[in-house]
Amino acid sequence: MLIGNGIRLPLLGFVSCFVFLYIAYTDFKMDYIDEKYDDLDFVRTNGTQFMLEGNAFYVNGWNSYWLMDQAVEDYRRVRVSSMLKVGAKMGLTVCRTWAFNDGAYNALQTSPGRFDERVFKALDYVISEARKHGIRLILSLVNDLQAFGGKTQYVKWALEEGLGSSTSNDSFFSDPHIRNYFKTYAKTILKRKNSFTGIEYRNDPTIFAWELINEPRCKSDPTGDTLQDWIKEMAAFVKSIDRNHLVTVGLEGFYGLTESAAKLSVNPGDWASSSGSDFIRNSNIANIDFASVHIYPDHWFKYQN
Repeated sequence: MLIGNGIRLPLLGFVSCFVFLYIAYTDFKMDYIDEKYDDLDFVRTNGTQFMLEGNAFYVNGWNSYWLMDQAVEDYRRVRVSSMLKVGAKMGLTVCRTWAFNDGAYNALQTSPGRFDERVFKALDYVISEARKHGIRLILSLVNDLQAFGGKTQYVKWALEEGLGSSTSNDSFFSDPHIRNYFKTYAKTILKRKNSFTGIEYRNDPTIFAWELINEPRCKSDPTGDTLQDWIKEMAAFVKSIDRNHLVTVGLEGFYGLTESAAKLSVNPGDWASSSGSDFIRNSNIANIDFASVHIYPDHWFKYQN
């Protein structure tokens, strides 16, 4: 029996079977990159405005820190896809999530400079799914808090290797060995080639921005000089590898000791000015592209109506 231009059905069946097997058993990308978003551009800044392809870009988004952690196990990945799909349907444009898990359960970085490929592929999946649904990502690189390892884990690693200069968690910002740990980590993240899309992270417009650290505080130096120096160094380091993406700090928005009395009066408490961070000073760094504030009114103003 003949069809069309004379191809025999058995031959057509063979070709169809071959295509099916190729899709099933090779690293096939079409399921993960929607053509609609295949030619994405990077979000940039112009003065105080985010810009995308010559037009103003407005951030309308949310925070789901847990995406990578949920994507480690195949059966839980549906939660990641569903969250991004719902966000897109609501008209949201940006999601902030962790790009770290240091030394904890399902750790991405198991020890300084050593990574679990299984977890890295989970982060690959998060980025590819965000791309598929048209969501941009703010990826945070380390935690000030102990959850998911954070700066506590970095200090612990340095002490275990006999390199740590102090048991204080704040030595994360000042110890040169720990700074190098973080630089190695950041460099690995930036140069990672996504196993789903084949795109290095530093070249992927799906990523809206890098957030250096989640809610940094350095109480051991209330002047703020130590944290300021760390932000300057790390922002410059990230930019030396990746000029495509925006960089932000990840601040809670506290005014530091050098600010006016009027500004200090609107801090959530006297303790905030001694946290070692300063919203204006920390944001006013050449390689920091935009400022952000993390606010917790239910925690900061418990006794106000």
